[in-house]
Amino acid sequence: MANERVHAVVTVNAPPEAVFDVLADPSTHQAIDGTGWVREPLDSSPLTEVGQIFRMAMYHDNHPEKDYEMANRVEVLEPPRAIAWQPGQGPDERGYLLHGTEREFGGWIWRYDLEPVEQGQTRVTLTYDWSGVPAHMRDIGFPPFELQHLDSSLKNLAGLAER
Repeated sequence: MANERVHAVVTVNAPPEAVFDVLADPSTHQAIDGTGWVREPLDSSPLTEVGQIFRMAMYHDNHPEKDYEMANRVEVLEPPRAIAWQPGQGPDERGYLLHGTEREFGGWIWRYDLEPVEQGQTRVTLTYDWSGVPAHMRDIGFPPFELQHLDSSLKNLAGLAER
């Protein structure tokens, strides 16, 4: 079985609480994103509980609709140590291409683990895990981005958290 996870690590010159606050704020996700796909939040409430859904406007040249929306479900919320979400789509999201009437989550997860290190710094590990993607959804190829996207995202996160 091939590895179905990739990760990147960075040390941020900010405490874990500051880094976590940036990640738990959907309005920062466009600035964090290293691909340029994430646009503005459609739900701007801070992430406060597992199961919470927050929607994001997206854009991708290879998406049939170009402009589309993702509904992200919070999977892990352990302030200030870990946060993760799983993207999905449903009939309420623009650009919805899946069949059925329910929201369907794709099985891939974005996870950030935060570890305090000396002098108020935080070691951040970003993991993209697609081990839960069902076979019928793997035709896009995983991961669907260049691996330097993870490093770019962490660099962007560090810049926001250090301000």
